[in-house]
Amino acid sequence: MLFISRRAQTLKTLPSSSTQIRTYVDVYMKWKKDQYFDNIEHILRSPQLKSVIALKNCITSDPNSCIPISSVSKKTHQFDLSTKVTKFLRQFPSVFEEFVGPEHNLPWFRLTPEAAELDREERRVYQDSAEDLRGRLRKVILMSRDNVLPLSIVQGMKWYLGLPDDYMMSLDSSFRFVDMEDGVKGLAVECSNGEKVVSLLQKNAIKNRGLLCSENRGLLCSEIEFPLFPSKGCRLRVKIEDWLKEFQRLPYVSPYDDYSRLDPSSDVAEKRVVGFLHELLCLFVDHSAERKKLLCLKKWFGLPQKVHKAFERHPQIFYLSMKNKTCTAILREPYRDKASVEPHPVLAVRKKYIQLMKSSELILKSRRSRCRFSNDGVVEKDLDLDS
Repeated sequence: MLFISRRAQTLKTLPSSSTQIRTYVDVYMKWKKDQYFDNIEHILRSPQLKSVIALKNCITSDPNSCIPISSVSKKTHQFDLSTKVTKFLRQFPSVFEEFVGPEHNLPWFRLTPEAAELDREERRVYQDSAEDLRGRLRKVILMSRDNVLPLSIVQGMKWYLGLPDDYMMSLDSSFRFVDMEDGVKGLAVECSNGEKVVSLLQKNAIKNRGLLCSENRGLLCSEIEFPLFPSKGCRLRVKIEDWLKEFQRLPYVSPYDDYSRLDPSSDVAEKRVVGFLHELLCLFVDHSAERKKLLCLKKWFGLPQKVHKAFERHPQIFYLSMKNKTCTAILREPYRDKASVEPHPVLAVRKKYIQLMKSSELILKSRRSRCRFSNDGVVEKDLDLDS
């Protein structure tokens, strides 16, 4: 994790006119479909993969590494499924192997050898990347209002951050569990005095353009602009282009800095919100998240009521995908400038799980063919996956 010496709070260095003036332009940019972002496979299959890994973890946590269907059949919501657990397990025979149990001829499930090997690889990745994963969680908490988040919020971001189920066991001494208001349990982070976490935008600005600190100002935040990646064929009206240029020239407020002095209706406050969303998505495994999940963070990160407008007003920074019957916010930068953001250590193994899941399609197709046509040419019924 990169740190710099904290000489002064960023907000103290901003001109008062920058923090108070609001030159709002009612920006309306027509949503433009982008096939590239709509078809990023590991984002498109992420909901299914999340359920597959949750069920896989349930199986591996059993002492015998196998479970009867009765132990999970009533836990549809726990595994974020919209279908029966049995049907879902049978959709992925390359991951889950079904066999007849020792009693009452009930179906049991265990991992296939390929899935078991991937599980071992995943565990090695978690072990080797423990410090990196702690750093990502630490950064998220340091962006919060009081450097503390409810455990329920942390749990809700666990998948996006790529944390293992037992992530609490690997926390270091900088984390501590606290009691919040209304009896809510929280996870807090202590930040050393005189140090400040640097955002990815600041880190890249220092690396690419040498934006070093002056004696009293810390990072030269007024010169940091957001990288823009418009969709092909996207043209902006002159009024919007002028507004965007002015927005880029506004002082950059790091999501790790105190924002209490900012006027929530000011231009700089909007840039701070965009900067927060940019940094948060940079920390996630595939640099995307369901928009409705991000809207739940407003209270804890000082976001405005209409934070969703940030995605709509800045389509050259974010892309909104409408696939999977939901709205997914995707950060463009990691996909258009791969050198700007380091890949998440868990991403590679998740892609391997997806490839293994895809091989189930061939297995099921082969089974259906054998089932339809018997040796004497009699057409039989398809496999009943709902049983």
